Amino acid sequence: MNDTKNVRRRSLIAACSAHAIHDGLTDVIYVLLPIWQAQFAISLAMVGLLRGAYSGMMAGFQLLASRMARRWGRERTLIGGTALAGIAYLIAGMAGGLTVLLLALLLGGLGASTQHPLASSIVTDTHEAGGGVKQALAQYNFAGDIGKTLVPGAVGLLLVVVSWQASVVLIGCLGLAAAALLWWLLPAPTGAAHDAAPSAKASVGKGSVGGLRALNMTGMLDSAVRMGFLTFLPFLLQSKGAGTAGIGVALSLLFVGGAFGKLFCGYLGARIGMMKTVWITESATALLILLSVWLPLAAMMAMLPLLGLALNGTSSVLYGTVPELAAPGKREQAFARFYTGTIGGGALAPVLFGRLGDVAGVPAALMALAALLLLTLPLSYRVQTSLAD
Repeated sequence: MNDTKNVRRRSLIAACSAHAIHDGLTDVIYVLLPIWQAQFAISLAMVGLLRGAYSGMMAGFQLLASRMARRWGRERTLIGGTALAGIAYLIAGMAGGLTVLLLALLLGGLGASTQHPLASSIVTDTHEAGGGVKQALAQYNFAGDIGKTLVPGAVGLLLVVVSWQASVVLIGCLGLAAAALLWWLLPAPTGAAHDAAPSAKASVGKGSVGGLRALNMTGMLDSAVRMGFLTFLPFLLQSKGAGTAGIGVALSLLFVGGAFGKLFCGYLGARIGMMKTVWITESATALLILLSVWLPLAAMMAMLPLLGLALNGTSSVLYGTVPELAAPGKREQAFARFYTGTIGGGALAPVLFGRLGDVAGVPAALMALAALLLLTLPLSYRVQTSLAD
């Protein structure tokens, strides 16, 4: 019993650490985008491509990461992916041109593709027999927002005193240190078959194909708006007079709100249900995005924690619904498909709306994102009907 508790504790700490570091490595790009735009003299569409390169690789290779885990073990694959993400940032820090930077971001996204499907399935499997899967997943999701809060904020302040190249090299070292931590925390795999095998007491999901499709589409739109807004936020802040440090602080305020949003919306979803929670958070997000366009800088900064709560909170409700709709024995694949869709939407949105920003301006692109978010309301109703069947 003590051994089981120890494995559960170490696995949860490892998964939370992986989520925090990977999300920090992913979202620190938002702080760097204005610097890269100025240094390489690129358009907003190209800015979106840089952001989308990392997210696109992360989305596109998650199913491959699940297959690799069946061959090499989840633990080895997760550790290797984390190390690869760190190496990618080391390469980016030494990039002298846009081509090398783009290749480094592609490599980083490839390493990051291992985290979401593998870490979330490790948490689910280790906590299933004793119950508390949803609570463990809530902690896992909360940890990701801690990384989003600390890493971009720290780098935003660091950029005041050192070059962006030195900052990016330090980020790479952080990734390699995280890989070493995972190697120490995670139990040694006994074989690929053991890693891939479902728990003996695996809970049975509903196996609703239509419900999962609607859930994936809801997550895709939610992620597209979130990634699109985060891509344009630094440029919106710049237009209102914020500097590099101000952008880092603004992102930290947003992600602090997002971290509490994961916990609050998880609680709210348990009390009033998935559909009502999504309707509240997505409607609030659309309204607050519009306000961010119209408000002056000081009022906008004060509003950012509330916007972060609504912007990030929805995802915790959506993540927790995946096991309920997954078919028996197909949970890891369901998580991989869900993360592929959500991160894929997040990768595509900056490119498409970046082009709109070039043509019509950043405020118009943000208002279009707010309108897109309202499509999640009927989709969440379809998910709810599948849960009720």
